[in-house]
Amino acid sequence: MSDADRRLRHALAAAPEDRIVYDLTGIEEKYDALTRELPGVRIRFAMKACPIGEVLTALASQGCGFDAASPNEMTAALRAGAAASAVHYGNTVKSDSNLVLARDLGIQLFATDSLQDVAAIAEHAPGAGVFCRVTTSGRGALWGLSHKYGCSPGEAVTVLDSARAAGLVPAGLSVHVGSQQMTADAWHSAVADLAGVIAQLKARGIAIQHVNLGGGLPAQGYLDRQGRPPRPRLADMFAAIRAGMRTLQDVAGRPLEFVLEPGRYLVADHGAIRAHVTRLTVRDGRHWLYLSCGKFNGLYEMDQLQYRMVFPAHRGGGYVPAVVAGPTCDSDDAFSHEQPIPVPAAAASGDPVWLLSSGAYATSYMTLGFNGFDPLPYRAVRDDLVPA
Repeated sequence: MSDADRRLRHALAAAPEDRIVYDLTGIEEKYDALTRELPGVRIRFAMKACPIGEVLTALASQGCGFDAASPNEMTAALRAGAAASAVHYGNTVKSDSNLVLARDLGIQLFATDSLQDVAAIAEHAPGAGVFCRVTTSGRGALWGLSHKYGCSPGEAVTVLDSARAAGLVPAGLSVHVGSQQMTADAWHSAVADLAGVIAQLKARGIAIQHVNLGGGLPAQGYLDRQGRPPRPRLADMFAAIRAGMRTLQDVAGRPLEFVLEPGRYLVADHGAIRAHVTRLTVRDGRHWLYLSCGKFNGLYEMDQLQYRMVFPAHRGGGYVPAVVAGPTCDSDDAFSHEQPIPVPAAAASGDPVWLLSSGAYATSYMTLGFNGFDPLPYRAVRDDLVPA
C-alpha cells in the first residue's frame, strides 16, 4: 500500500461520520511529480476541480498558479497566496461587470474565443493580454468539452488579429483535449491545429508569447464499466506533450512559454469519501445498495464514473451484484445500471463505505441540500497527522 493510500485509509477509518478527506501531502507530491515530467511548464490548477482553501493554499505554496473561471475563484486564489500574475481568467464567457472585477483584482490575462468578447475585454480591461481557445474534437475523453467553448483555427487567427487592433496583447493560444482524456493522440491532434494557427499568426506579424495546453490529464483510480482499472498511459501523454512543445517552438521560430491546467489529475486520487449504507434491498429481482452519499452530495459524476468502493465492516460471506444509488428521490441519483457492482450480501444500514478517488469535483458540484440531504463536510490531512 502506498503512503498516499495509507494516509487516506487511516483518515477514513478515523472518521466518526460521513465526510470527504483530502490528502494534502499526496496532492503536493503529485504536483511535484508533474513539474518533473514537464520542467519549465507553468502549472495553473483548474480551481473548479477542488476549490477547498487548504488545497489551494498547499498548491500555491508549491509555486502553482490558478485557472480561474470567475472573480470569486480569483479572490480565493489570491487569498491562498497566489500572485495576481499567476492567475488567469480562463472562462471565455464573461460579463462586463465580471471583467471589471477581474481587472480590479489585478488580473491581466484573459481567455477568449469570439470577437464580441475581445471587444468587451478591450473596453473594460484595456491593454490586457488575451489568449484564444481553439476547439478540439474531444475524442478519447470521458467528457469531450468540444461544444460550448473554443473557436476554429481560422477564427482564432481573426480573433487575435482583432485583439491586436483593439489595443490588447495577443498573448497566446489554448486548447482543452477533454476531461479524463485517455489517449495521447488527443495532444498530437491539438498540436497540429495549434501549429497551423501559429504559422498564420506569424505571417500576420503576430508573435504569441505562450501556448496553454489546457487540462485533460486523467486520474488513475477510477474503474471502467467492467469494474476494472483502465490504467491510462500517462507516460505516452507526457511524451506527446513534450514532443508537441518542441514542434510548436519550431513553428514559432522563437521561445514560447507553456502552460498546463490540470484539475482532476492533481486531486482526484488524493480525496476519498466516507459514506455509509442506507439499505440493501431487492426489487424487481435486482439488489439495490442505497448509500448516504450520491449525485447531489459528493458524487455528481457517478453517472459517468465508477468509483472504487471499500466496505471496511465486511463480516465475511458472499457478495451480490447490486445497482448502487444515492439517498434522494431523484431517479438520476444512481449508477451501475448496466454493470452492477459486487457488494457484501450482509451489508447493513449504518455500515461505513469508502469511495476512493473521489477528490475531484466532489465539493464543487454539491448542492446546498437537495431533498434535505446535507453536503459532505471535509477534512484535509497531512503526514504529520497520520501515524505510520
